[in-house]
Amino acid sequence: MHTPRDTSLLAASAEEYVRLVLAVGMHDADYVDAYYGPPEWKTETTTASLSLETIEERAGRLFAALEAYGNTAADEIGTLRHRYLIGQTRALMARVQMLCGKKFSFDEESRALYDAVAPTHSEDYFEGLLEDVGALLPGGGDIPERCEAYKVKFIIPRDRLDRVFSAAIAEGRSRSAAHIPLPRDEQFTVEYVTGKPWSGYNWYKGSGRSLIQMNVDFPISIDRAIDLACHEGYPGHHVYNSLLEQNLVRSRGWVEFSVYALFSPQSLIAEGTANFGIDMAFPEEDRVVFERDVLFPLAGLDPGSVEQYYRVHGLVQRLAYAGNEAARRYLNGAIPRQDAARWLVRYALMSPDRAVQRTQFFDAYRSYVINYNLGQDMVKRYIEAQGGTPDQPLKRWALFTHLISTPQVPSLLT
Repeated sequence: MHTPRDTSLLAASAEEYVRLVLAVGMHDADYVDAYYGPPEWKTETTTASLSLETIEERAGRLFAALEAYGNTAADEIGTLRHRYLIGQTRALMARVQMLCGKKFSFDEESRALYDAVAPTHSEDYFEGLLEDVGALLPGGGDIPERCEAYKVKFIIPRDRLDRVFSAAIAEGRSRSAAHIPLPRDEQFTVEYVTGKPWSGYNWYKGSGRSLIQMNVDFPISIDRAIDLACHEGYPGHHVYNSLLEQNLVRSRGWVEFSVYALFSPQSLIAEGTANFGIDMAFPEEDRVVFERDVLFPLAGLDPGSVEQYYRVHGLVQRLAYAGNEAARRYLNGAIPRQDAARWLVRYALMSPDRAVQRTQFFDAYRSYVINYNLGQDMVKRYIEAQGGTPDQPLKRWALFTHLISTPQVPSLLT
């Protein structure tokens, strides 16, 4: 497909932004999550090997130029593009400052990188939610132990994992394709891996192709099949990246979308829409029916237990912000790693091993954790405020598709 040359006044700024993201990637191995722009830019960046000080100076000049540029766009998407570049460049400067040794508090960091701050909750808040979970769990005594004993009954056997995931992916694609015009020839492959601090990851390769890796370090419960299939695939990260490439890079020649800076406001949009996409593809009642009729039998689990399982699952999901609170306290130095892990066991209802793995995620990705739950809540509120309520599914899908097809900044969702 021919990619038009972008001749707008923002074109030079967009190219400089891409080159700076690639330059930061030379100092931070996690920073460049995807790149499918001109290969010579990456070669030139590697050869130049800019220092952090030089990157910071050039980013400062770029940011000033973008601020001075003003809003001269002729349409909404042009305005969104300008704001996107400003937000992304501001976050790049903050990440470079971090790499140079500047210390941010958890909330300062999340605002600087992701344009958002997660709410703070006390132990009393989570204790109240735990009581609701405990009322549904069988047995008596310690709620985390009872929850862990309950969840063990819903583990997907390792030899059935691929067929369960394949069925969830196929259904997620079918439901997404009914509402989103997917790019021609888009596809992804799935790998099962170990030794990672995350449960799943989408590596976007360009040309509508992704590699999705599923971490099998720990047993995977049945609810994770749809969660990961939708979040990483349809209508989540794979669709998001494919649409940005088709609509912005190839159709408009906007090169800044050929690179994905992980520690940036784009990630709140990406993770928030990916998590909200689970409910888009599988509204609660539809999900229960599909799990009962398809996934539970494929996993060799009792279909008669689906309704009870998802009542418990729904309450556990309300504890999602416990992970943010553990990360905030740990990364601010208020508690050591072992206490963060204990907090996750108590209030996020994780197994001890999984809780330790999650603290390793905190080490690697820090305040990135807010992008999942806060991002999902911001996307949900935005779509429903625009009329995309559950009883208006067509409007809901149209708004969702717009979010994952256009430049977006988190502050515009509030």
